[in-house]
Amino acid sequence: MHGSRLEIPKDAHSKRPLGIPTVVDRVIQQAIHQILSPVYERQFSDNSFGFRPKRSTHKALFRCKRYISEGYKYAIDMDMAKFFDTVSHSKLIEILSRTVKDGRVISLVHKYLNAGVVVNHKFERTESGVPQGGPLSPLLGNIMLNELDKELHKRGHKFVRYADDLVILCKSKRAGERIMNSVIKFIEDHLFLKVNRDKTSVAYFNRIRFLGYSFYQIKGEIRFRIHPQSVVKLKAKLKELTSRSNGWGNEKRKSKLSSFIKGWLNYYKYADMLKLMERVDAWYRRRLRMVTWKQWKKIKTKWRNLIKLGINKYKAWEFANTRKSYWRTAKSPILSRSITNARLQQAGYIFLTDYYKQVRV
Repeated sequence: MHGSRLEIPKDAHSKRPLGIPTVVDRVIQQAIHQILSPVYERQFSDNSFGFRPKRSTHKALFRCKRYISEGYKYAIDMDMAKFFDTVSHSKLIEILSRTVKDGRVISLVHKYLNAGVVVNHKFERTESGVPQGGPLSPLLGNIMLNELDKELHKRGHKFVRYADDLVILCKSKRAGERIMNSVIKFIEDHLFLKVNRDKTSVAYFNRIRFLGYSFYQIKGEIRFRIHPQSVVKLKAKLKELTSRSNGWGNEKRKSKLSSFIKGWLNYYKYADMLKLMERVDAWYRRRLRMVTWKQWKKIKTKWRNLIKLGINKYKAWEFANTRKSYWRTAKSPILSRSITNARLQQAGYIFLTDYYKQVRV
């Protein structure tokens, strides 16, 4: 059986292909997963955190922080080029065959790897790679990269891995460069995977990005902060959710914003970012004022609403006739005096600073 292919955005420049399996496939994959998972859990490294029971991104981050605190201040940020698309089938089957002695299970996995996908109603073969999107792919990815974990343990390196996101920590830049070159060689020669050399480098711990976070030191203590790229993504998402042209009603917008902000802050709650949240909130409130101003469309409506919100009628009339753009108008003192922060809150909008203070650990 073959699934269909769906592409989801990975970052600003690339898409991640997902292979969505059919219902029957999902059931079979889930069954294989239930058999293989406990067997491999015993073999997996304690430094691997992705898609495993009782493990999480936050635990991976705290492990990383611990190593940095212990003096491993340099980090090799490994970037595996399109990991899930380049996994060698024969290598994966060879690794599986060492542990799994039942030929029927191996044969099923092999069939699943070679099943191919339907793209735009056309069948495409899959010569390499593990189709993402099925219940089995994260486990197969971990089984493959467990070979790398074992090698890193054997060499005595400190590392943290979450799926194909890997950071190796060391005590000096020179050691880092040496380790980086030999690990790249191992990944390419033994696992037949590709390392993205342009994005793989040795850097001081405060320059790396791991799972959307970065690290900094204050008064001798290593702490979390949010990586600038994560802030860019946050603002892009808020911009999309407060767009004037998506045709949503206020209720739908509020609920979408609320669930996005809560989810985002529950993920980033360990980062020190109060000042940053206050700055983003000011920008975000301006976006909300702009949406409201645009919804009031007609001059008369704007005038009436401004009076209702306490602006005197002459000032309101002058303002209702403004020729300034929506975005410029949204910054004006009149709108912050009428559509106040408190009123936005009463209307049911949730703000980053308030929720951050609630969930902050």
